[in-house]
Amino acid sequence: MSTSTSPAAMLLRRLRRLSWGSTAVQLFILTVVTFGLLAPLACHRLLHSYFYLRHWHLNQMSQEFLQQSLKEGEAALHYFEELPSANGSVPIVWQATPRPWLVITIITVDRQPGFHYVLQVVSQFHRLLQQCGPQCEGHQLFLCNVERSVSHFDAKLLSKYVPVANRYEGTEDDYGDDPSTNSFEKEKQDYVYCLESSLQTYNPDYVLMVEDDAVPEEQIFPVLEHLLRARFSEPHLQDALYLKLYHPERLQHYINPEPMRILEWLGVGMLLGPLLTWIYMRFASRPGFSWPVMLFFSLYSMGLVELVGRHYFLELRRLSPSLYSVVPASQCCTPAMLFPAPAARRTLTYLSQVYCHKGFGKDMALYSLLRAKGERAYVVEPNLVKHIGLFSSLRYNFHPSLL
Repeated sequence: MSTSTSPAAMLLRRLRRLSWGSTAVQLFILTVVTFGLLAPLACHRLLHSYFYLRHWHLNQMSQEFLQQSLKEGEAALHYFEELPSANGSVPIVWQATPRPWLVITIITVDRQPGFHYVLQVVSQFHRLLQQCGPQCEGHQLFLCNVERSVSHFDAKLLSKYVPVANRYEGTEDDYGDDPSTNSFEKEKQDYVYCLESSLQTYNPDYVLMVEDDAVPEEQIFPVLEHLLRARFSEPHLQDALYLKLYHPERLQHYINPEPMRILEWLGVGMLLGPLLTWIYMRFASRPGFSWPVMLFFSLYSMGLVELVGRHYFLELRRLSPSLYSVVPASQCCTPAMLFPAPAARRTLTYLSQVYCHKGFGKDMALYSLLRAKGERAYVVEPNLVKHIGLFSSLRYNFHPSLL
């Protein structure tokens, strides 16, 4: 006489078959240990990770960052105070050939005293140019002072060493009596002035526009040399309107509106999935190859890279200039922008046709012009500058924070 087996009994029988040595149990334990224990413990202080414990660390890390920036500002001040100025008349920091290949224009305003942001930027560029040597003989440093008042101490100090264009020197304040000109429009007009001054003064092949709180990374000149002389000879990169050298780390995750990153994310899974599957099958002494296991490790690696932070894995590309990637640009932000000379002239025309205001700054204006004018622009990854300014020149910030 046959007896029917109840669903509960069948489920219990299947559960008994799941031993500690079964693949499903092992992969479940690996997931729990990785995402519930190891990754949170290892990444809770990583600022751009999903595991970052903001309430525990943000205030302390922000204060530590400010203190370190103060020290580096003082070091940059001493750097220039001890640098000979050639009798105070001839710029000696870096003088390029009569017609530079690249002009590095640093736009500066007088912002939070004590941090000496612009001194940090210029001193780092100077060090890197010295290290670069003859390869950078066609590079020219150029300071563009757009401070309305005459109290910009750092700009006055740098005028002993670097050629300076002062927008408001000897002129009346063009904006003091015009209430319609807001700070965002003024910033755009300052940008136009500095870009135009760079072209008129030097007539270079390229202009690198750098804001005064964007410190260059150590690899900036070898990477630019490789990109401009090798990569930008490719047809799809030619005639680009600009190349961004910085994108905020907090916006570099895969789950973002940039579709190219989704393809890269899938590529991470396709690369690491089979590799981790092979390692697992080898150490677990499993015969053959399992597609479900490979699918698991593909999703496992994709999730791990996203949660730990794409920004940190991008740092691996710094091993060689050829590993840096160039992808279509998004709208934020403008700490460092490279313009080929013909594109810079087009940009001057375009920006003169738009009006900036709150919610529509110069970065959004530049990005909106791409589609309107049929232009292309790109961003290099990882970043080639570090953004060190926690005090905005556009709005007051009484509680500066890293996020």
